[in-house]
Amino acid sequence: MNGRVDYLVTEEEINLTRGASGLGFNIVGGTDQQYVSNDSGIYVSRIKEDGAAAQDGRLQEGDKILSVNGQDLKNLLHQDAVDLFRNAGYAVSLRVQHRLPVQNGPIVHRGEGEPSGIPVSMVLLPVFALTMVAVWAFMRYRKQL
Repeated sequence: MNGRVDYLVTEEEINLTRGASGLGFNIVGGTDQQYVSNDSGIYVSRIKEDGAAAQDGRLQEGDKILSVNGQDLKNLLHQDAVDLFRNAGYAVSLRVQHRLPVQNGPIVHRGEGEPSGIPVSMVLLPVFALTMVAVWAFMRYRKQL
């Protein structure tokens, strides 16, 4: 294993309605305080409990926010990004990038009734075969019993 973690990157449009505690999340990043090495993007650092983002459920800590109400967040100072969020209005549209870790190795799909990962047929077939052998032996040798 090379120690590298692969990610599946997806983008999503999330519409939030500003609540009593604002949009309900904190941000980090910007050109003056990079959160991720060699990336001056704006990232979600915390989702506030019972805030608009938590109630919506799609925005997650670590997500990168690409735009607010269509305005790109590239090359912004941190405070400029904060001001943009604060002045975004009541209904706010966020373009968000999610990074989901990719599972390494084979993907195993377990069917219903297969909690251990062993297919039911792998268990039932030998049981059926043994039952048939027992029935055959009983029928053949029952006169001798």
